Amino acid sequence: MLRCLLLAVITAGILAAQSPEPQLSHAVFFTLKDKSPASAATLAAECRKYLQGHPGEVYFSAGTRAVELKRDVNDQDFQVSLTVIFRTKADHDRYQTAPKHLKFIEANQSRWEKVRVFDSYLKP
Repeated sequence: MLRCLLLAVITAGILAAQSPEPQLSHAVFFTLKDKSPASAATLAAECRKYLQGHPGEVYFSAGTRAVELKRDVNDQDFQVSLTVIFRTKADHDRYQTAPKHLKFIEANQSRWEKVRVFDSYLKP
């Protein structure tokens, strides 16, 4: 797992160095109506099913909150996180209207109490 993450980071750095445009990080934090671990695991699996493998994706991860981390600075108001790094903003924009992304929203939005999205440009 660590080897895969390291390879993804190295690949992202190489691709970023070759592109004059900054990469776009799309981080999403889901607060669920049902806050149980089983519900969180289900939504994380749905993220992997529908949101992974889109064109222009440099990095993808989806998982559940590390509940044991409870420092004052740790946000506790979510159960599932999603991070997708796109090669360009245009790749991100295509993802937003991709059929699999729209199907994910349709299939899962009834589970959400709140969704927060943090998009930012990355420079190596």
